[in-house]
Amino acid sequence: MKAYIVASTRENAGKTSLIIGMASAAGKKCGYLKPFGDRLVYQRKISWDHDAALVTRLWGLDLNPDEMTLGFSHPKLRFVHDERSLSGTLPEMAAKASRGSELLFIEGGKDISYGASISLDPLTVARYTGAGVILVASGEADEVLDDIAFFRSYCSVPGITISGVIINKVRDIDDFTNTSLKTITSSGINVLGVVPYEDSLTHYSVRYLAENLFAKVIGGEGGLGNIVKNFFVGAMSAEESLRNPVFARNDNVAITSGDRSDMILASLKKGTSAIVLTNNIMPPPNIIAGAAQKNIPLLLVAQDTYHVTKQVYMLQALTTPDDAEKIEKLAQLARNNISLGGL
Repeated sequence: MKAYIVASTRENAGKTSLIIGMASAAGKKCGYLKPFGDRLVYQRKISWDHDAALVTRLWGLDLNPDEMTLGFSHPKLRFVHDERSLSGTLPEMAAKASRGSELLFIEGGKDISYGASISLDPLTVARYTGAGVILVASGEADEVLDDIAFFRSYCSVPGITISGVIINKVRDIDDFTNTSLKTITSSGINVLGVVPYEDSLTHYSVRYLAENLFAKVIGGEGGLGNIVKNFFVGAMSAEESLRNPVFARNDNVAITSGDRSDMILASLKKGTSAIVLTNNIMPPPNIIAGAAQKNIPLLLVAQDTYHVTKQVYMLQALTTPDDAEKIEKLAQLARNNISLGGL
């Protein structure tokens, strides 16, 4: 059984997505751990990590998500664990998670230093578990070069095996290959793959949006599977909105106050993925009926338009177990762009 800890130099580099894709493409039974959680989900008085819950359901694992993560809070973990206890606990967790598996993926926190003060950073976890380190680098070409050079110079720790680097979310593969890849490989770094940016992975469904906004769906439930690609804030008049080319796109979600009947009717007439109604104001019954007829969800939220807009623009398109097309795309990207032979 081989074990790898997947770490990244920056937040949102795509570690979980790559793990899902590699496991699917490898066609092997895999185990999973995420010792230091950074995406807290709290349900039924149990805390677990979103990524651990996702992988558990996708792979049909025997472990519960809360058994894959030691905790989420630096102070609490510092109180419960020290280096001595972790040096025993982490190998035990790895052995339990890998039982019956051919591969074990251990996911690091949001970046390479996250958890260092409590000995739960990726490099320390690798040392305790004997896992090889796969570094995920993403961003502009110069940022990737800087991150890999820094990693090579300062993160080479005795007793830790660097298995290789995956460069993720590359917008221009040919340009990166011609201008930057040789610099990386000539430094002795094993590049496992260069994965292109895939726009479809940044989108999510109206259902996902509703769940994350804690919205009440008051009409158009049949359209909860609609895909969200853009947002349009209905702060101007409906007449001016209709002249705006962005408003004309049918993959938009309109955000407007529930008492803006003109804006809501314009959105329904034009066609949209969904309409978020702010300030907890219910629109008239004829509007709700019209949304149901067109399968355009109406999502009612308590916050004002400004705060809802901030929320949606900060929302990450995390993969869910129902995202069959997205999961297949991740497997395809791994098969086509990552050298899986070593795994």
